[in-house]
Amino acid sequence: MQVESSRIRIGMVGGGPGANIGESHRMGMRLDDRYSLLAGVFSRDQERSRAFGHALGIAPDRLYPDYRAMAEAEAQRPDGIEAVSIVTTNETHHPIARAFLEKGIAVICDKPLTVRLDDALDLYRLARDTGAIFALTHNYSAYAMVRQAARMVRDNSLGTVRVVQVEHASGWASEPLEQQGHKQALWRTDPAIGGEASVVYDLGTHAHQLLRYVTGLEVTELSAEMSTLVPGRRVYDNAQVALRLSNGARGSLWACMAATGQEHGLRIRVFGETASLDWRHEEPHHLAVRYLDGSTRILAQGGNGLATDAQRVTRVGLGHPEGFIESMANLYTDVAEALLRRRAGQPDAVEDLGYPTARDGVIGIRFVEAVAASHAGSGRWTDASIDI
Repeated sequence: MQVESSRIRIGMVGGGPGANIGESHRMGMRLDDRYSLLAGVFSRDQERSRAFGHALGIAPDRLYPDYRAMAEAEAQRPDGIEAVSIVTTNETHHPIARAFLEKGIAVICDKPLTVRLDDALDLYRLARDTGAIFALTHNYSAYAMVRQAARMVRDNSLGTVRVVQVEHASGWASEPLEQQGHKQALWRTDPAIGGEASVVYDLGTHAHQLLRYVTGLEVTELSAEMSTLVPGRRVYDNAQVALRLSNGARGSLWACMAATGQEHGLRIRVFGETASLDWRHEEPHHLAVRYLDGSTRILAQGGNGLATDAQRVTRVGLGHPEGFIESMANLYTDVAEALLRRRAGQPDAVEDLGYPTARDGVIGIRFVEAVAASHAGSGRWTDASIDI
């Protein structure tokens, strides 16, 4: 395969037949034509993996039996991959990411970073010590109007933030789909794979990262209760968390995979002294701004007067809604630009509204563990901070 020098050479682990998230990542790579997918391990079943990779046009000698062989071989090739996309189940992220970081290969990992804080810290420190780029695909932070909201908060357009309410309440698992052989439900409701606090790892970390990204604040303490709404389910599928934030503001986070009738269910509201913001994932191209006098202004993606942060990740323009795949592409393009600067020997460009990193992943896993500890203590207020 002829690879243009302007493209990033990338491989993938996971994301094989029937894996929607893998296809989302591949579409994100392709949309801006910034990557060439050249290597992979797409399934634990070698035959299925090779057949899938062949259908993607990958050379047979770069379809590997496992991720360790892939990391070893690609690191030795003069045309080896510069980055790897990891789209496997939660409990596998740590060993896979570590294998590539040890070879100096950049990592783009699906969230959550890991299922254990020690493992998350290990990856953070390894990326820091090797200097490898590590991106975590909390792609909702790559929506244009989320970046607009974040810029408005940082520009003090709302005044001091007082209250933040964030939720990721989805109805996708309101029935016991795991008992019907549903592939996603099977692993997400297996405590050995998705963790007992599965809903917090899966949905809660997205809501938590969105809160941090938009407000620039950290969760310092929390009081949490988890519950299982669907009878017979082996993991928690609902979590309600009260928050204390680093500026003294208060907040709440609701994560649920069994919110009957809900679609995707991601929403954030930020209430300041002089105005408030409201963003909903089901209508991602609009951001509602509400003022003290009761008036409301609806900002539209592609409209006039938006922050550069929002304009930079807007593709089509006013009146043409953009969504999930575009946000994934925005994130992949942010990483590609960072990798191309590295390739050219240029210094890293630090952006306060850039892609999430391993540090964000560590803070997310610390949040999950604090929720579990608070729940085990009957909702006692629990320290959620971490110094990294």
